[in-house]
Amino acid sequence: MSYTSFVDVLIILERDEHVLLAQRAGTGYADGQWNLPSGKLEDGEDMVAAIIRETREEIDVEVDRDDLEMVTSVHYLNPEGQARVGFFFRTRQWRGELRNAEPHKCSQIAWFPNASLPANTVPYTHAGVELYRRGERFGLQGWPPPAGSVLAGR
Repeated sequence: MSYTSFVDVLIILERDEHVLLAQRAGTGYADGQWNLPSGKLEDGEDMVAAIIRETREEIDVEVDRDDLEMVTSVHYLNPEGQARVGFFFRTRQWRGELRNAEPHKCSQIAWFPNASLPANTVPYTHAGVELYRRGERFGLQGWPPPAGSVLAGR
């Protein structure tokens, strides 16, 4: 059996120490939870092209390649045992008016304080935003602690 992992890209848009989140709906994955605008890489697509595409598709704004910065990454294991690797990008500027451009996948978009995301935020997103806030470039979410670790058995 070979190991596979989804590769996701997630965008952090900030305004006055608030971050933009989208509430998932009708997708079958984390519906009702808040998430950063995001998506999976498509065949033959690089991560920067993917985040530019996803930002346009989900919230109808344009970002330039030169304005994007990869700020953290998370290797996530969900409760069903599926692994994902997420690369979190930040942009400080964008063009266009933010709107929910995928109402069939998202019930609403809203700004939340960076330091207090809603309780029903996707754990993967929450971990990435926290790592970003602390200036950490990488983190694990959902993986059991290694054997012999102080955390093992807790």
